[in-house]
Amino acid sequence: MKKLFILLLSAAIFTSCVNVVSSPNNMPAPTASIYDFKLKAIDGTTIDFSSFKGKKLLIVNTASECGYTPQYAGLQELHQKYGDKVTVIGFPCNDFGGQEPGGNSEILSFCSKNYGVTFQMMDKVSVKGENTASIYKWLTDPALNGWNSEKPNWNFCKYLINEEGKLVNFFNSAAKPMSDDIVKKL
Repeated sequence: MKKLFILLLSAAIFTSCVNVVSSPNNMPAPTASIYDFKLKAIDGTTIDFSSFKGKKLLIVNTASECGYTPQYAGLQELHQKYGDKVTVIGFPCNDFGGQEPGGNSEILSFCSKNYGVTFQMMDKVSVKGENTASIYKWLTDPALNGWNSEKPNWNFCKYLINEEGKLVNFFNSAAKPMSDDIVKKL
């Protein structure tokens, strides 16, 4: 009995480490589209998300001074290996532990120098609270995206959008970019 309890407890702890939330099969139609967004990139240019029609997107809130920061390497590997299947988009934020204190030019330099990042990086935003960026409001409001209410609870949470522009998965910070949980969804 004690062994069974320990086994069940271990399984519960393991499954709570990587939170993968998928859209239900019968999800309602979203009231807004990911393709409606026109947002500022880290280099100051404007990115029209309608240009991503027909492509999967992996949207990630990033930070340069976090325990998960090495995931930049995995995101870059995902971009290089599966760039024909998914577009990786990083949104730096300073909402969790003050782990992204730099400005856009510092962030871009850090990512390039330390991780060779070539995937799309966006303007530094807020992903929670009063100043939540519009795209993160869409990602976390079921009335807008059709089903998901999962908000980033730390840096490097990931949202997967399918080729039709529908949010289909949420992965928490512990989900590594090259994990089977993510790669098999591409």
